[in-house]
Amino acid sequence: MKIIFSRKGFDSSAGGGPSPIVNGRPISLPIPAGAASATTYGDLRLGDHAAKASKGRLGAEDYCHHDPMFIGGEGGQKEECLFGQCGAAQTHLERQNVGLGDVFVFFGLFADEHSGEPHHRIFGYLRVEEMIPLACGAPQDLLALHHPHALAMHHKNDVIWRGEGCAATCASEGLRLTIPGGPPSLWQRPGWLRRGGLSYHDRADRWIRGGKLKSVARGQEFVADIGRRGAPRDWLDRVIDQIKAS
Repeated sequence: MKIIFSRKGFDSSAGGGPSPIVNGRPISLPIPAGAASATTYGDLRLGDHAAKASKGRLGAEDYCHHDPMFIGGEGGQKEECLFGQCGAAQTHLERQNVGLGDVFVFFGLFADEHSGEPHHRIFGYLRVEEMIPLACGAPQDLLALHHPHALAMHHKNDVIWRGEGCAATCASEGLRLTIPGGPPSLWQRPGWLRRGGLSYHDRADRWIRGGKLKSVARGQEFVADIGRRGAPRDWLDRVIDQIKAS
């Protein structure tokens, strides 16, 4: 089994600033649209938040890359996540043999609701049940949802990952990655995560005494192959429980 730390949403380069936490709830702002979109920040009721986070460069009428997309959860409907990936990031997932049963843990840059301190935190997850290649066209249900990767090919290896998943409704301390008072990239890593166990993080100087990890500044998908170990699975269960907590 693999856990994928997947970086998503606004930051200083994509959007211009951190996503907000509002009334205790983390709101991950989708990055501005690239290849295709039929969804504006206004459609998602995020226009004011996008304007504030981008210092006025974006607003309700601007199109966004609505991905990952969380759906369901109403009237007993199954909660699902749809996540598109392509190019070098998708190639990396393939080389790491990511597949069915593996779990994406989405994290991004957020501003503390009271102090404004920027930090990395987990805001959602996806347990993979299906990987849908898009080279021969997208299924109608994904087109109907206006998922950006279904609307137009972003790369020749464009796919959509699909499965159980949802977004967090509470910004709990247990979902925070950044150490207290630290720069966003300095994480208090889980005890089970050690040098050699996370892709793109092989350098020895990234693994700091006291259980800290200096995460890389670039990249989207960081893969931890946990095999059958119990400690990582217990950690993941706790994270998912906190994501689902209301």
